[in-house]
Amino acid sequence: MQGVSSTFPSQRDEAEFRMAAHRPGVELYRAHIVRHAFEPHTHDGFGLGAIESGVERFRYRGADHLAPADSVLMMNPDELHTGRAETEGGWHYRMAYIEPSVVADVTGEPAWWFSDVVREDVSSARRVTDLLDALWRAREPLAFDSLLYELLGQFRRHAHATRKPQDGRAARFTPVVDYLHEHLSRRLTLDELAAVAGLSPFHFLRQFQSQHHATPQQMLMAFRLAEAKRLLSRGESPAQVAAAVGLTDQAHLTRTFARRYGVTPARYQRALQR
Repeated sequence: MQGVSSTFPSQRDEAEFRMAAHRPGVELYRAHIVRHAFEPHTHDGFGLGAIESGVERFRYRGADHLAPADSVLMMNPDELHTGRAETEGGWHYRMAYIEPSVVADVTGEPAWWFSDVVREDVSSARRVTDLLDALWRAREPLAFDSLLYELLGQFRRHAHATRKPQDGRAARFTPVVDYLHEHLSRRLTLDELAAVAGLSPFHFLRQFQSQHHATPQQMLMAFRLAEAKRLLSRGESPAQVAAAVGLTDQAHLTRTFARRYGVTPARYQRALQR
């Protein structure tokens, strides 16, 4: 794995993505992070993976979590989270980001979600690591899909297969979240978002932060960068992507993308073209 010293403050920090051309909606990731601190970001898919060594500290759903070696990770789509090393030597980990439609196709269950984000389970974590390594190396579509089926089987025991219950406050902010998705390139105002929710501006801000554990601006930036990943994966140039998602210019995209995903947009695109 090549280093990314132009992105990370430490020569020891490394991160790499890969996608299979025949299976859209599945993105593989492997990294060793020592000093980099990931800013709040989201992924379109479930984040399923394992910690190989070290300990990660991250914030997810308003709480801090520790993920030690030989633990499995299970993140739901579109959940804001951070990440940084808890141990001096950082942490090694592998992840697969799998869109809900792919999970539904593979498992026949359309409504997976996870209530726990970390489970310490030595045997499962090591099996997940082995499967993710094999997926990374797989070049035959049949081999890749067979391994993907087995990987999701490893996580089935932890998943709820019925639709996640939603409280009234969460439902109230669903139109706001949709509005953010629909207006990524615009300069939005607090008054505008509060009007969507039918609340006064600062009452809206307090309740939104309480519900989502992030400010509307943090969520907007997370959605912008997630959309940037989608556009980059389709081959659009970084300059075009920056304009499409409401960032100032290509340099702004490069800085914000690297802080959330650990690689520059150009490096991300090159990895997907292999």
